[in-house]
Amino acid sequence: MSFRNTLARELTVSGTALHAGTPVTMTLAPGAPGDGVVFQRRDKAGAKIPARYDLVGETRLGTVIEQGGVSVGVIEHLMAAVAGAGIDDLLVSLDGPEPPILDGDALSYLVLIEKAGVTETTEPRHAIRVLRDVQVSEKNASAALHVAEEVSYDFLLEYDTPAIGRQDFRFAFSPENFRELIAPARTFGFAKDLDALNAMNLAKGASLENTLALDETGVINKDRQRFADEFVRHKILDAIGDMALAGAPLLARFEGIRSGHGLNNRLLRALFADPANYEMVTLP
Repeated sequence: MSFRNTLARELTVSGTALHAGTPVTMTLAPGAPGDGVVFQRRDKAGAKIPARYDLVGETRLGTVIEQGGVSVGVIEHLMAAVAGAGIDDLLVSLDGPEPPILDGDALSYLVLIEKAGVTETTEPRHAIRVLRDVQVSEKNASAALHVAEEVSYDFLLEYDTPAIGRQDFRFAFSPENFRELIAPARTFGFAKDLDALNAMNLAKGASLENTLALDETGVINKDRQRFADEFVRHKILDAIGDMALAGAPLLARFEGIRSGHGLNNRLLRALFADPANYEMVTLP
């Protein structure tokens, strides 16, 4: 039997919030066995919000969880790192509205987790096995969970810009593959949209250090690009983080076609809407 994992020790890091643009300090601490991943807002009287799909209240340019009038935004990169490291229980304490964006990827969070160390608890580890294919769609985009023997992610991304065009990537999930192939992929955005986003109090912390910036000719900060197809890899990173809000590892094949945070969340809601779609299993 596998047992639930948490951090071996507490670790603190400071940085900038991607959308708020303000300094934020985050502490990752061991979580109580069975509690799952919980976010805490120290600046909001210590309010706690479990990292769950049914508490997602906003998906515009990031996944936001909300409860009792308190929210935490842009959690998908950290959640992807948590999934990649096999962490089940974790307390994420913040003094601001979002985790620090750090390097704009999941690797920077994964390095922190590795530095803190991972330890087993005495509670058995469970997973969610998908028993029936589930799919949601909107216009020319879709997201699906397929019955499968191994956990994998397929994604097709299309943008009418020379830097991206049409990209597709298939990723067989393992901690090693995640660290090497997906975790380093940075978030990206279009330079022409920045002023409008700033006017909506979004992307105020975006910089050429943490975001791949695109214009009509290509990648502006090409020296920061790690993969030629970094954009589709980052979309898989986002999907892994969003699927981690299921509350336990998903045993399925994820397929995304031009999907984003909104469809990813709708997919989990569709999965759990019918108990015949899944079963809880104890991991061997």
